[in-house]
Amino acid sequence: MKRFLGAFLVLFQLSLAWGQTSLEKIMLKPGRYPVGFNHYLAHDSTRSYQRIYDWNNQSIPRPIPISIWYPSVDPPADTEPLKVVDYMQILKEEEEWEHLPDEQILNWFYYANTPANQSHLEENVTAFRNLNPARGKFPVVVYAPSYEASSIENFAICEYLASHGYLVIASPSRGADTRFFEGGTGKDLETQARDIEFLVKEIAGYPNANLEKIATVGFSFGGLSNVLSQVRNEQIKAIVSLDGSIKYQYPTLKKSPFFDINQVNVPFIHMAQKEIPEQVIEEDKLDSTLDQFEFYDSLKYSDAYQLQFHNLTHGHFSTLGVLFQERDKRQDKTDSEIMESYRWACVYALNFLNAYLKQDSKALVFLENQSHQNGVNSGLISATRKNAQKPIFTFQDFNELAAKQDYQNLKELYVQTKKNHPSLKLPEGNLNNLGLQLVFNPKTSQKGIKVFLLATDIYPNSANLFDSLAEGYLFLDDQANAKANFEKSLKLDSGNQNAINRLQQLSGNGPIR
Repeated sequence: MKRFLGAFLVLFQLSLAWGQTSLEKIMLKPGRYPVGFNHYLAHDSTRSYQRIYDWNNQSIPRPIPISIWYPSVDPPADTEPLKVVDYMQILKEEEEWEHLPDEQILNWFYYANTPANQSHLEENVTAFRNLNPARGKFPVVVYAPSYEASSIENFAICEYLASHGYLVIASPSRGADTRFFEGGTGKDLETQARDIEFLVKEIAGYPNANLEKIATVGFSFGGLSNVLSQVRNEQIKAIVSLDGSIKYQYPTLKKSPFFDINQVNVPFIHMAQKEIPEQVIEEDKLDSTLDQFEFYDSLKYSDAYQLQFHNLTHGHFSTLGVLFQERDKRQDKTDSEIMESYRWACVYALNFLNAYLKQDSKALVFLENQSHQNGVNSGLISATRKNAQKPIFTFQDFNELAAKQDYQNLKELYVQTKKNHPSLKLPEGNLNNLGLQLVFNPKTSQKGIKVFLLATDIYPNSANLFDSLAEGYLFLDDQANAKANFEKSLKLDSGNQNAINRLQQLSGNGPIR
């Protein structure tokens, strides 16, 4: 007896070929921290949802099951780590079959109920439930699962990152209205992106979360949604794509009204599956252009890395895929090759995050090395990279810098910024508008004067800027400076009627208004 799965996104047809895998044989070397784990249910009251198998018309606030792995203190001596079956119990809860007997878990969902898979359920993992968190602030990783998958689908990499000093948070991938997606549509994309953004807000409630250093890690469809989340969330500072659908479904992202490729301006790494054999493409009727990567090619403002793992097919970028997924005799490698490559995918993800969230220079060297220099066996990984172009530095960018230093020392700021960004332009009209906006606000008048002093230094022949500067001084009742600058304006433009009128008023020949 199996439940009906509905429409499920499958990139590759799988056939039976059982192997010998285990968490121990993956050989991920944990970091210095014991790993604590917690799972709980939150709700997003801004969205409604129906539990489809309750078979009623009741709508409820959107439930967000949350799994979180975190650096912790040493567990008490008699504390037992979690087992894989504990994670699979979370899977059945997130599938809304929380009362399903444990012995049905494999038979009911995605994985065959074989002796090998049953043995995996009893394996110990490295996480312990509800340990006390370690002291300190830790960078945050938001994990986005694959299409309709559980928050725990990649528990090994989540534990691995937590052991190396990251706070990892995840929720299941589910549809906007029910458990199920529509089929990889724009609505599905938006739904998962909003869930990622919910997790970013949720993690803000954790005192040991470093909210200045947040990254996303996404597998398959999650690797599409996490890009959309970054575009509209400046808090997200880096993106890891585990064979993300950003490669396969980029047209879906481009249709989003929120997407702009030029806003993808944080470091990005994509780890891709091996080349798909022609036999598989023909038999499974796959798109022959799957190996093209328009998104990566279009990136301008990101330090970007692309790694191809020649021994991994798509499903093996997740822990559950490595342990439980049926092997495709047409293309899958041996279990030992799969586990070795999965380990390296985790190691590269860690070094990428260390390089860009922790500013670890050794990790950056690791990324820039040829793979064999890092100890990777020949033929396992191919890698390319490209450096970010400097984005165009705009007037708005300059004004933000000026505001941060309270509009002090603007000439020095302009010279240094121009040196760093030679294409910088501060249009006369923009400076005039900004100066007037500031000067006529009694709280910021002096800042407006400083803007005009910079503007007249850049544009010494602008009668209009000297006229505006004079108006600013007049607004502040500094008549001497007002008169001097109206005179400069009139000298540059003898037809400036405003300066003529103001000078007459300042000379006592007319009212000053």
